[in-house]
Amino acid sequence: MLEGKIALVTGGGRGIGREIALTLAGYGADVAVNYSGSKEKAEETAELIRAAGRRAAVIQADISQREDCVRLFKEAAETLGPIDILVNNAGITRDNLAVRMSEAEFAQVIDTNLKGAFFCMQLAGKVMMKKRYGRIVSLSSISGVHGNAGQINYCAAKAGIIGMTKCLAKELASRNITVNAVAPGYIDTDMTAVLPEKVKEAALAQIPLGRMGTPKDIAETVAFLASDRTAYITGQVISVDGGMGI
Repeated sequence: MLEGKIALVTGGGRGIGREIALTLAGYGADVAVNYSGSKEKAEETAELIRAAGRRAAVIQADISQREDCVRLFKEAAETLGPIDILVNNAGITRDNLAVRMSEAEFAQVIDTNLKGAFFCMQLAGKVMMKKRYGRIVSLSSISGVHGNAGQINYCAAKAGIIGMTKCLAKELASRNITVNAVAPGYIDTDMTAVLPEKVKEAALAQIPLGRMGTPKDIAETVAFLASDRTAYITGQVISVDGGMGI
């Protein structure tokens, strides 16, 4: 499905990002694994990709910094070749009630989750326009679609991802580049594992399918949107939430 394609996954060292990187590799793509802090986790992901018979590159970059993003794309191209697929997955949380949130907490999330995605979209767009081909898939969130108490910074960033996706889809469509977003719901990750049981139970009660999603649920949707099977789908937001947003 993705044979011969080169993908870049931001925040690809662990969690959902790792699952996305491995799934893309499983479908035939070579993958550049970006990480910010944990080189060990990123190297583990890369080794799993190589074990699957695909090429992998591990590249450190703080995507909230434009110069890091420029270097990230340069190193990916030098190691694997110009990318065909960008997955904007990297993100952080700094949760707090709006009336208590500090400017730093707000800015950190916007800088990484929104501005970082913009930098990568911009750089990928330039590469893909020259190739007259590309797939950009960004992770939004159900929080960006419906809002979530205590996450005004995160909700703003993830809603912004949706706006950027729709804008860029229109700008790049003539060059055979599709731009879509995936909005995960309640996914079973290390981040959600530490939540109190009462919080988990309340979330599960809102999910018609009656279970948390898995990183694989997200990764398969991303791979689908990254493939030529979806060549006529662009500017869309696919909710992968077990029906939570119905």
